[in-house]
Amino acid sequence: MRDLILVIEDEPGIVDFLERGLSAHGFDVKGANDGTAGAELALSQPVDLVVLDMMLPGRSGLEVLAALREAKPALPVIVLTARGAIEDRIAGLDAGAVDYLTKPFSLAELAARIRAQLRAASHSPQTRLRTGEIEVDLLTREVRRGGVPVRLSTTEFELLVYLLRNRGHVVTREQILRVVWGYDHDPGTNVVDVYVGYLRRKLRDANDLSEVPIVTVRSVGYRFDADD
Repeated sequence: MRDLILVIEDEPGIVDFLERGLSAHGFDVKGANDGTAGAELALSQPVDLVVLDMMLPGRSGLEVLAALREAKPALPVIVLTARGAIEDRIAGLDAGAVDYLTKPFSLAELAARIRAQLRAASHSPQTRLRTGEIEVDLLTREVRRGGVPVRLSTTEFELLVYLLRNRGHVVTREQILRVVWGYDHDPGTNVVDVYVGYLRRKLRDANDLSEVPIVTVRSVGYRFDADD
């Protein structure tokens, strides 16, 4: 799956240039023309990296950085701006940017910096789980399906994380009990089935009643089948 890059830039010509250029470098690219729309996209979509202009209508680049650092601290942001003074660089980096590039810029250099930051992120401890339409942020404990927030209890969240980490594999009720509830064995309880029902309903309601990919394996347990 190709990495998704979000470009937040108020000059349509630059957005178009980056969409075409970064696509040619093997990335999927989305664009936003103001800070408000850009922040909303970054927080609701499974974005892998943000390229951010600092001088934006709606919300400034510094405001967007602050929002992303609070909600998605592991999301790398590269600042791309005409403001190249040292104090501007320091402000951007202190606000949470991982890199800083001034205009005019080389597309090849930007693509190389993006690749470097994505490599660094891939070697950091995993903070997000994403499969199909479902995204889980392990730091903020936020869950979204198709960009729609899903409110889960602590137990429902831990159950979803366990199923996602074992997606494609059958996990038994006994395994789920041990990991999520800390029980060694209790053949008389149906708490796993009850909570799987809760989880299915909440994930289904978040996406207009579409099918939830938690499969019941009769007499054994459950399997999460969402595609990457």
